Amino acid sequence: MYEVLAKDIIHCKLCPKSCYIAPNKRGFCKVRENDRGRLFTLAYGETTAQAIDPIEKKPLFNFWPGSLSFSISTISCTFSCVWCQNWNISQVAPGEIRTEEISPEDAVKLAKKYGCRSISYTYNEPFVWYEFIMDTAKIAQKENILNVMVTNGYVTLEALDQIAPFIDAANVDIKGFTEGFYRKYCAAELKPVLNATTAMKDKGIHVEVTNLIIPDLNDNSEEIREMCKWHVENLGEETPLHLSRFYPHYRLASTPETPVSTLEKAQKIALEMGLHYVYVGNVPGHGGENTYCPKCKALLIERNGFDITEWRLAPGKSCPECGFKPNIIGEYEARSRVPHSTI
Repeated sequence: MYEVLAKDIIHCKLCPKSCYIAPNKRGFCKVRENDRGRLFTLAYGETTAQAIDPIEKKPLFNFWPGSLSFSISTISCTFSCVWCQNWNISQVAPGEIRTEEISPEDAVKLAKKYGCRSISYTYNEPFVWYEFIMDTAKIAQKENILNVMVTNGYVTLEALDQIAPFIDAANVDIKGFTEGFYRKYCAAELKPVLNATTAMKDKGIHVEVTNLIIPDLNDNSEEIREMCKWHVENLGEETPLHLSRFYPHYRLASTPETPVSTLEKAQKIALEMGLHYVYVGNVPGHGGENTYCPKCKALLIERNGFDITEWRLAPGKSCPECGFKPNIIGEYEARSRVPHSTI
């Protein structure tokens, strides 16, 4: 995903930042380095976390509910969000934090060993790990292990075209819905994210969207309404939306947590705009964690945090009240408890 220009300057084509990298220098992401006219990744196989998560933690509520996902991460990001909860791995360069090397083959073996339905590339921005994900996902696919990306969606369409056949699901974090917000708080742009998210959906990837609502930054009702309008028109009303609660963190440690009433208001807007599955996140025990029938509003899946406490779908994954078939991918895999164990 690069081309070599005059004087060995490299034009990186992985993300929309489109970095021009001089010899012996690195791109914005800190993990792609120009070595005498060749672009090398410094993060291949270098993990900062290996954990077993419920798929609901990604969050994916309409994709293989109840299943486990082998979650792995590396370092760095294409954004510099001031609220990042994983800043200690996303805002560092190679050598600044301890990593553990893993091969694509071993990643798949560990997923199988721990009974995981999928591998999630998560915690930091996975697209900076592009080559490793590509190699791992190809092997996983042959072993009937699904591949999941939890991403900011900042990838070129050219790069997405190559990796899309190996990705089964993605949760895309749409940070806000104005270019000004993205430039000021993320050092990025909104339009490429929207284009990539639409492309993922068009390519048959199961997409769910997360919007972290931060007080006074992106909680404007009209902005949320515009986001939902775009969502329905480009992703369809069947694509889930997670409205997530902000907690003070990183450089926004003095910003108050999002009022639950703000999340409920945003959920009401999204439902009024026609979205079928609108979830309230980071508020364990809230009714907004549940899945309801889009047609008759019957409770279909009851959750508490990342745990499914009741599964009410009839055989064939249809509503027991009206027969409507919701957009639920995969089979329900009941588990006795919510795991989160670091390996």
